[in-house]
Amino acid sequence: MKKQLYLLPLFVLVTILSAAAQNDGITRFFKQYEDDERFTMVFVSPKMFQMVSKIETDDEDWNKVREVVKDLGGLRVLTADSIADGLEMYKTALSRVPQNEYAELLTVRDGKENVRIWVKDSGNIIEELLLLVGSPDEFTMLSFTGKIDLDKISELSKTLDIDGAEHLGKLKKSKEKE
Repeated sequence: MKKQLYLLPLFVLVTILSAAAQNDGITRFFKQYEDDERFTMVFVSPKMFQMVSKIETDDEDWNKVREVVKDLGGLRVLTADSIADGLEMYKTALSRVPQNEYAELLTVRDGKENVRIWVKDSGNIIEELLLLVGSPDEFTMLSFTGKIDLDKISELSKTLDIDGAEHLGKLKKSKEKE
């Protein structure tokens, strides 16, 4: 019985480390290309979201943004819109997504453009939204973390005008069809 009690912390540690290692694949992918001049890289820290959510104004659009931003924990965007290997980048990034951690929400292939959206959730709370877009001359990977409401994120993407985020509007359309 005592041996089993000693094994429990070891099991918990291994589980935590393996989950972190799987998520590291996506983080490493971002880091691998963050200094590559072919890409535009954006990182918005949790602290920035906290600061922005405290700004008060009478502007209705801003209040909508603030309502979404207050629950976000971070944003990473990696995009290139004039590269020759966009589909290859897409396939490489796709291979780094731990399929057992994310639930796929949407897959769209329109000609040579591919769009995939996944979420990582815990119960009814979405903890991460991952967007991947690839075509022969375009690549985008976007990751929102925090407590995420898909409808609010879709609205936010229109307001912020982030490259690749326009594909989040497809989420709302796919939900309406259900």
